[in-house]
Amino acid sequence: MSEPKTPTPTPAGDTYKGWVFKWTNYIKGYQRRWFVLSNGLLSYYRTQAEMGHTCRGTINLATATITVDDACNFVISNGGAQTYHLKASCEVERQRWITALELAKAKAARMQAESDDSGDDFSPTSNPVVPGQGGGSQNSEVQSALRTLGSKVEDLSTCNDLISKHGSALQRSLSELDSLRLTGEAGDKIRQVTERATLFRITSNAMINACRDFLTLAQAHSKRWQKALQAEREQRVRLEETLEQLAKQHNHLERAFRGAAQANATTDNKSSTGPGKGEASDEDDDNEFFDAMEEAPEFITVPADPQFHKRSSSNVSGFNSEMCPDDQSLNEEPLAMNQESPSELVPLKKRRTRIPDKPNYSLNLWSIMKNCIGKELSKIPMPVNFNEPISMLQRLSEDLEYHELLDKAAKCQSSLEQMCYVAAFSVSSYSTTVHRTGKPFNPLLGETYELDRRRESGYRSLCEQVSHHPPAAAHHVISDRGWTLRQEITVASKFRGKYLSIMPLGTIHAIFEKSNNHYTWKKVTTTVHNIIVGKLWIDQSGEIDVVNHTTGDRCHLKFAPYSYFSRDVARKVTGVVMDKDGKAHYVLSGTWDEKMEFSRVMQSSRGGENGTEGKQKTVYQTLKAREVWRRNPLPEGAETMYYFTALALSLNEQEEGVAPTDSRRRPDQRLMEDGRWEEANAEKQRLEEKQRSARREREREAANQRTASQSEEDAPHDTYKALWFERCEDPITGEQVHIYRGGYWEAKERGSWEGCADIF
Repeated sequence: MSEPKTPTPTPAGDTYKGWVFKWTNYIKGYQRRWFVLSNGLLSYYRTQAEMGHTCRGTINLATATITVDDACNFVISNGGAQTYHLKASCEVERQRWITALELAKAKAARMQAESDDSGDDFSPTSNPVVPGQGGGSQNSEVQSALRTLGSKVEDLSTCNDLISKHGSALQRSLSELDSLRLTGEAGDKIRQVTERATLFRITSNAMINACRDFLTLAQAHSKRWQKALQAEREQRVRLEETLEQLAKQHNHLERAFRGAAQANATTDNKSSTGPGKGEASDEDDDNEFFDAMEEAPEFITVPADPQFHKRSSSNVSGFNSEMCPDDQSLNEEPLAMNQESPSELVPLKKRRTRIPDKPNYSLNLWSIMKNCIGKELSKIPMPVNFNEPISMLQRLSEDLEYHELLDKAAKCQSSLEQMCYVAAFSVSSYSTTVHRTGKPFNPLLGETYELDRRRESGYRSLCEQVSHHPPAAAHHVISDRGWTLRQEITVASKFRGKYLSIMPLGTIHAIFEKSNNHYTWKKVTTTVHNIIVGKLWIDQSGEIDVVNHTTGDRCHLKFAPYSYFSRDVARKVTGVVMDKDGKAHYVLSGTWDEKMEFSRVMQSSRGGENGTEGKQKTVYQTLKAREVWRRNPLPEGAETMYYFTALALSLNEQEEGVAPTDSRRRPDQRLMEDGRWEEANAEKQRLEEKQRSARREREREAANQRTASQSEEDAPHDTYKALWFERCEDPITGEQVHIYRGGYWEAKERGSWEGCADIF
């Protein structure tokens, strides 16, 4: 039996109700209880039926403290014997409770203070609320604010009178001292004090005049402001009523449209469809309507009529007849056709499953970050306390965590089916970031990283840092299973005070050998929240367009930004796979941290124009969703190992035969992994200074070349060139990028690394 959905707060009486898990004891642990927040009091019951007769406990929020433990847990205590340890079902639900509790606490404390100071018998229920308007609590808050402003204006007027009175008395006393005609040092001191008092009197008079002007203006405009505020309140109520009417009209139109479509389909197929199967229930309509109203999606999906499971695609009006048998099998058998044979997996060696636990070092974030606002993160000397013990090149290699998706895509006969796997692969790379708040090491110029999994997984990966300012890394992967992946990523980042925005710039390419399909896409923006205060958390937001440049197929993916007030699932991703003519063939949905599903589109149609934003929304009738990708579980103890995945734990493992510039050989990163952070910080500064010295030497060589050639245009300003990648124009995007020139794996086989620079 599913849990009841927690209702949203209702303005009348500030009531909030819902199920929350409450800690009882060490034997029973957390137990589900029904909590009710009303009029500044938080009460709980075992069941909803108990609300009428048995309350199990109550806390007055006016004197309570509310603290957050982690993503789902929070504690409420009144400083005495009452302490509630609570756990919400998810982070979104916890934040809704915290928001409701904080608002209720602030209001309860304000009411208590007003009652103590003025003796007014004011309560939230003293102002009746008009049904549908929800204006009672807002009106009381406005009246309270006006009373507070009025008292402050009176205080200002009193201070004005006192300053005038005491200033005059001080001036008279100083004049009397001056009349004593004292000589010598005492006379000088008196004259000095008199001069300072005169300056103070001039300043005080200026302030008194400004205060008087302010008081006059405040009194003159007070009534005008109250009238304007009342007009705004009335206009808001009218807008709410209008919005409600539009929502109802939208709901009725949507029901009428679907009912007509289902009725027509049922009429055409009475012989093959049982009675009632084509009808839409009111409950389903309500659920779809509210989702559409709240999140305003670009499209709506509804279950396809059962006729589409039986009828041929050529006989169905509006069905994408270009679908081939491979498209149909994709929905009939969940990924069975592309599963790998266990005999193909040949483990090369047993990889490590643990690294040393992360030390618990304290750090004053503000002392470091307050000087970083608005600067490029790559140009800020950061201690390793902010890092995780892998480099950005290794983080790029983590994109291959779910390389099986590309293996399966390479076997697809249909480009549209292949697009589903490529799109899922583009989403899967973000699943490793959900708990990873540490910053990877900025690679040194010329640093490389290889990931050779040819025996186990059929691919070889190579990354090289090809530029330092701006920092850019080139990545090339070749797989024996028929695909190639390449990318050049430049990371732009800005610290904004409360959050950090990381914008990856560059294009990712996936090329399939058998079909010659060439796909490209870009990464979305990563945001790290609560940089200064609170628990760090990661969000991904933006849009991705996966384009097949060979066939013209396209998949538009949308990463919804996290919202405290959204009822929808957190970290949601949606997308539609379309052919070159714009016909939808598949709908993708899921979350970037958990899983992705796809549904085959059987029919699409335009909805009405009464949507929440006045836009037409496409309605897709789809078959049952099938899972295309699911995140691998984290290894045991991951929370003490930087939340690394099983692949990430093996990335920095020592291996024989790698290049001397490989990230595994980087000493500061190795020291940090071993828990020797102070030594790692010192080593990090040494490496960065060595890199700066090498850069200055190259600039001197470039200057000598310019002098010799007597031409500023012909000679470069920096003579550095990447070792394994060559800068050229991308034939697909037209961008200036670095593409793998070859030779690395041959040099590894020979054990010859003469061309590698000494960077460590």
